Formats: sequence, C-alpha cells, structure tokens
Amino acid sequence: MLSKSQISFIKSLHQKKFRKEHGLFIVEGLKSVTEFIRSAYNVHSVFFTEPAGSKMLNLSKKINSQLISDNELHKISALTNPQQVLALVHIPPVQAVQSQHFSNKLSLMLDGVQDPGNLGTIIRTANWFGFDELLCSTDTVDCYNPKVVQATMGSLSRINVHYLDLTTLLKTTHLPVYGALLEGENIYNTNFSDAGFVILGNEGNGISAETARYITHPFTIPGIGKAESLNVSVSAGIICSELKRKYLK
Repeated sequence: MLSKSQISFIKSLHQKKFRKEHGLFIVEGLKSVTEFIRSAYNVHSVFFTEPAGSKMLNLSKKINSQLISDNELHKISALTNPQQVLALVHIPPVQAVQSQHFSNKLSLMLDGVQDPGNLGTIIRTANWFGFDELLCSTDTVDCYNPKVVQATMGSLSRINVHYLDLTTLLKTTHLPVYGALLEGENIYNTNFSDAGFVILGNEGNGISAETARYITHPFTIPGIGKAESLNVSVSAGIICSELKRKYLK
C-alpha cells in the first residue's frame, strides 16, 4: 500500500522542477519499463498491479518493487488509462557537449520543439533509423516529461538527449549545417555530407533567427498538395529516412 507521502512524491515528478530537484522521472507501461530495466539507466523503483506481477518480479529482482492496487496506480499515473506498471528512473548526469564529439557523423538538432508528443515521436523515429544522440535547444520540451517518455515507447532508453545553447556549438564547428526551412534546396536533391548537423525548428515558428544564421545548407521537403505545413515529427521521419537512404546506396 502506498502512503500519502509516496503518492504526493510520485505525482510531483509530473512537473519538471521536481524531476530536476529529485533527479527522477516516470516511465509507464510494461514494455517501456522493461526497456529501461535492461538499459544503462538506473531504475530507482517499480510499482505494479496484480496482472503484471509475475513478469515484473522476474525482471526487477534487484530493484525496489511494490505491488499496488489499480486505484493507487491511477493516483500516481500521468495517463488517463494507466498501464499496470510504473517505474521511477534516475535522470543521468549531464554530459559536456563539444563540437569534436560530432565530427564523424550526422547529428539531429531540435530548436524550440514544444509539444511532448512531437519530441517523443522524434526520439522514437531517430532510434528506429539508428541515431543514438539528439541535440536540443534549452527551450525544447523536457525529454523526461511523462508524455514525452510515453511517446518514445522505450526508445529514450537508447538515445542520449543533450540540452544546450545550439549557437554556442554551431559557431565552433566547421561542419556543414543543414536546416529544414520552407525555402531551400529540395531534400531529394540535397547532397548531405556524412558528418554535420541537421536542424528542425519549432512547430509554429520554425528555426529561430539566432540559430538560422549558422545554416550553411537550407533545404525543404517539397509539397505536392495544399497543406500549409508538415508536423515536425513527420518531417523528422522523412528527413531521417532520406539520410539513411543515401547512406545505404
């Protein structure tokens, strides 16, 4: 049985300031929790209801685990329909980011992406296409937001997400910087290098002027229909697919 203080503490982790204060975030669902248990992340504790009992006991023998009721899970979950298992996971230490670390690969950058579902989907998509890191501006939504974590479907456990001042990094690099803009070279004609940065911008405003000044190769995804724009996570999928297609030729 969960105490009132436990419930209050776990619910506080729905908010960024308390995640930062306690260094913990929430993961929900058997598949996602299993991914984090098997990853390099340090799982603090696991809470599960009866239907998931046997599976979780086998997976989390060395982790503080607790059987709780459906009602208790509803109280601590960030989901409308909780998924039997909830884990608290330690946020990894912040890693210093320097331009030379990215000198031999193409890296994805997000500038001001705000929607948790979009970020989660981008992380999942990047993982699918073999990217292992994602660079985010400091005003991009927190990757440990429960909605982001849920949307990644476990892929966050395999992607290193870095938050930094993008311009500080970009002004020190000699690598090409590709930017997804409304006007630019057709992506299908763009000759991407095997190393550099590929930037996607905010859902409504695109790439900020401060970041855009460092773009050396603007490109666009050409539209045939009459839609005003593409969702940023959809754009990310198209871009990742095109980058990998060029490498696999």
